[in-house]
Amino acid sequence: MEDRIILETHGLTKKYGPVTAVEELNLSVRQGEVFGLLGPNGAGKTTTTLMLLGLTEPTAGRALIQGFDCTRQPIQVKKLVGYLPDNVGFYGDLTGRENLRFTGQLCGLPAALCEERAQQLLERVGMAQAAERKVSAYSRGMRQRLGIADVLMKDPSVIIMDEPTLGLDPEGTRELIALIRQLSTQDGRTILISSHQLYQVQRICDRVGIFVQGRLIACGPIQELGRQLENEGLYILEFAVSPADEALEQRLQELEGVTLVQRDQEGAYHVESHQDLRGLLLPLLAQGGYTLLSLRQRGGDLDEIYRKYFEKAGEQGAHTEPQQKRGGLLGKFAKKQG
Repeated sequence: MEDRIILETHGLTKKYGPVTAVEELNLSVRQGEVFGLLGPNGAGKTTTTLMLLGLTEPTAGRALIQGFDCTRQPIQVKKLVGYLPDNVGFYGDLTGRENLRFTGQLCGLPAALCEERAQQLLERVGMAQAAERKVSAYSRGMRQRLGIADVLMKDPSVIIMDEPTLGLDPEGTRELIALIRQLSTQDGRTILISSHQLYQVQRICDRVGIFVQGRLIACGPIQELGRQLENEGLYILEFAVSPADEALEQRLQELEGVTLVQRDQEGAYHVESHQDLRGLLLPLLAQGGYTLLSLRQRGGDLDEIYRKYFEKAGEQGAHTEPQQKRGGLLGKFAKKQG
């Protein structure tokens, strides 16, 4: 991966009346990087995407893609950026190939190049056999793969994806993640993924940014964010013993540094503390006559990182972000309605 910065924002802010949807966002994404923008609905992800695509003007600050100002030079930006919405829209009465051909024509591609590129992309996304079928008969996974081919028709250097794996089955998710990875590692394209599906993001992203109430409260590689929390005293221990009883639960709560003890229906324990408890746990279990069945130290998983950073930010509920669906500005950018 190169160190060249492709996408950057400086103090990017957007207000809708008294509501601040995005507050002083400072972000940089390198060439060939897969960056995950994480947060619940209303966190500011859609508004950020709108500003990056040049579809809404920031209240303050600026966004740049390959040096072009997203607000002042939107035409140049649109030539560089492809957008894949969460629900890809195509003309259902046209075939997959015909939809790609139409996109190529909109992009001004010569007829021969349009046909050549459509065929190459259909093969690349595994849709060549379904190319002559009408899109109305496609499954969601097929539409998502065709959507990536559609985005690639204009050969963008930056691709913004909104919940790309939403609604896909495990096999479809695996295939799509592998394809997105290829776009980064083989093509050198920069990928920005807006999502709240933490497991999928953890499998694909080089770095993540966590949004809360319009603010970017954490940014970096997932492992680094986990280490930061651990350095701040977050340790999560999950284990199972036999027998599982209330007496052990009480003993765990009395250990120094323990902040939370929970026991699920199967009797497994979840313990949060300000120190590594493994050295104290084993003697405690031995003294009480407990048999250790499983033991796992957590803290580096994205779901835990996500939850803890939300707690640190004092999240009490997100304000409502103006909804821009396919029929709105993002839909116009994507050109076609389903």
